[in-house]
Amino acid sequence: MSSLIAAGFAVEAADGRLSSLSADLRSVVDLGADAVELTLTSLDLIAGGRIIEEHVAPLLALTRQFDVTYTAHGLVSSNFMDPDTLPFQLQAAKALVELCDRIGARVLVQHGGFLRADQIHQRADAVDREREALHELCAYAARHGVRIALENIFSTAPGQYRQTPAEIAGTVKAVNHPALVALIDFSHAYLEATYRGLDFMAEIAAMAPVAGHLHVHDSFGRPKGFYEAFFPQEAVALGIGDLHLPLGWGDIAWERIFSELRFLPGTVLMMEIGERYRQEQPASLAFARQLMSLNAKA
Repeated sequence: MSSLIAAGFAVEAADGRLSSLSADLRSVVDLGADAVELTLTSLDLIAGGRIIEEHVAPLLALTRQFDVTYTAHGLVSSNFMDPDTLPFQLQAAKALVELCDRIGARVLVQHGGFLRADQIHQRADAVDREREALHELCAYAARHGVRIALENIFSTAPGQYRQTPAEIAGTVKAVNHPALVALIDFSHAYLEATYRGLDFMAEIAAMAPVAGHLHVHDSFGRPKGFYEAFFPQEAVALGIGDLHLPLGWGDIAWERIFSELRFLPGTVLMMEIGERYRQEQPASLAFARQLMSLNAKA
């Protein structure tokens, strides 16, 4: 039996308004998705770590219209390694946990942290700082019935300090809290493996035993570097960067991955394939369900 319980798409408010998130949500539900990841921080729901209560009721009214499994994406700029912003990061993350509980989302995505190249003196304690913050957040999340999913991210600037996918797995194991799981973003892992000269399959295999959430979208694992494409379509033409392509457009070996790797029970397969590829979303959803079936036989 597969540990994968649902497949769906991440949605967001393109203009910061609930109406655009609503349109995106309705579209993916109409496609047949049985899970949706709400990008909560694309809306004005939190100010200085406090929930804006008058903005919550309309969100609740919207989410209650659909019988799907909800998960939530936290701050895209989340970073528990940076000592300067860590107090604010924790406040916002705890507010997001409360929002998750209220909308019935039982997973909150937290990005793995990083330090800039110039933050050399902060590196010695960076991993411990992140782990302590994660433990505090997980203790809070557990009281709300929410799991924190720690996502592997790829290097985005020269000299940046951040953990590899296998090291993210090590952090999850070291924190050792039932409310903490790893989140494998396969394209991120592919990009980082290429950039650092690592074995892609070995890196994601290290994460799989502690992975309770998946971000699935295609790419070619070619780091963008300093290249700036004039049109987004030009980056796709070159196959460079974190492209968030429909499944099958890149060269990630999905069948091999889902045949060989096993994940934690209750894991959701969440596709970060946005509105730009609405026409291709149905085929990606069908592909994702084939991967779930394949994983069930592994």
